[in-house]
Amino acid sequence: MSATRTIVVAGAGIGGLTASLALAAKGFHVVVLEKAERLAEAGAGLQISPNASRVLVDLGLAGRLAPRAIAPDAVTVMSARTGRAMIRLPLGEQAAARAGAPYWVLHRADLQAALLAQAEAHPAIELRLGCAVEDYVSNAHGITVGHRRHGHRGDTQALALIGADGIWSAVRSQLFPNSGPHFSGLIAWRGTLDAAALPRGEPLRGVQLWMGPRAHLVVYPISGGRLVNLVAIVPDDWQREGWSAPGEPREIQSRFAAAGWAAPARLLIGAVESWKRWALFAMQDGGAWTGGATALLGDAAHGMLPFAAQGAAMAIEDAAVLAQCLGESHGTGTSGDPLSVPASLQRYAQVRRARVARVQRLARQNGQIYHLAGPMALARDLAMQALGGERLLARQAWIYDWRL
Repeated sequence: MSATRTIVVAGAGIGGLTASLALAAKGFHVVVLEKAERLAEAGAGLQISPNASRVLVDLGLAGRLAPRAIAPDAVTVMSARTGRAMIRLPLGEQAAARAGAPYWVLHRADLQAALLAQAEAHPAIELRLGCAVEDYVSNAHGITVGHRRHGHRGDTQALALIGADGIWSAVRSQLFPNSGPHFSGLIAWRGTLDAAALPRGEPLRGVQLWMGPRAHLVVYPISGGRLVNLVAIVPDDWQREGWSAPGEPREIQSRFAAAGWAAPARLLIGAVESWKRWALFAMQDGGAWTGGATALLGDAAHGMLPFAAQGAAMAIEDAAVLAQCLGESHGTGTSGDPLSVPASLQRYAQVRRARVARVQRLARQNGQIYHLAGPMALARDLAMQALGGERLLARQAWIYDWRL
């Protein structure tokens, strides 16, 4: 395959695999370089709102995802003080009809497995595991990407390099050496439990958002309803990189007990036998995007706090816009001009920057609102109840109604 039709994608996570499929659909040959020797689960649950699910459906993934995904009936906001529901934001079929695509919750591993199977079945996508990007240099023909696999150095000539290699991106470190993530002062604890082990045996049909003083808890079903995903967010100064450091169950249990959380929430936390934790880092609002024939995507560009449930969705949107912008100048069946690649990538950044910055701000603001205490928390609860679930949900329509 000519280098003028080849694009290298660094990273085989959700953003990288979605980008590979979207680019292949535009007629490109895609080489995916993934430093891990095998693709293993990172994280647990994901919320995929309609702005992202419609991209996945358009890429032909509905058949692979539908058996594993759940369409929650609502997001229910719960009071950590009383243990009762305060407000219900309707989702399910109503949300799908309104947005034109489903709202899904699923296991991150299920989404990655579906993307991987689709990519491996595509003749225009080549996946190289255990292959890390070392460096890259622009030239008259595009870009030369240096990589190392099993101790051996290699080079791949390509039209462009897409850095989809996460919050600690090696591609970004060369492209923008002074731009990196900052620690938020918060850590996330995540765990799963068998749905049959839910306290009181109550079925969970939607997403629960528990708000309490300086902490919050998100609970929803995954893996076709067989498992329940829990994510607890608390302040901490622990800053280790990575997604899966072990967490001591007694520590997170004692934090929520000491803060006076209601029994139903503490029972949920107590039912999880194994916890993982990760420090929450984020990029600056607006992200870091392109330089020459190189562009960043997903967390590499704009890693954000998870309090709008849009991290994966933004990466999926990025992939669709990137493929569209490159496809417009290098459409199927055309050789294209390498000189036009930087302009196409700049257009991609221009299209994405303002929207991503708005979502980043929303996520940060949500985190502050969720963690209010005392009279401010009471005022928040009364204001939300007065507004009502339908109107609250309508305020997020600008996220869900996004289309390519």
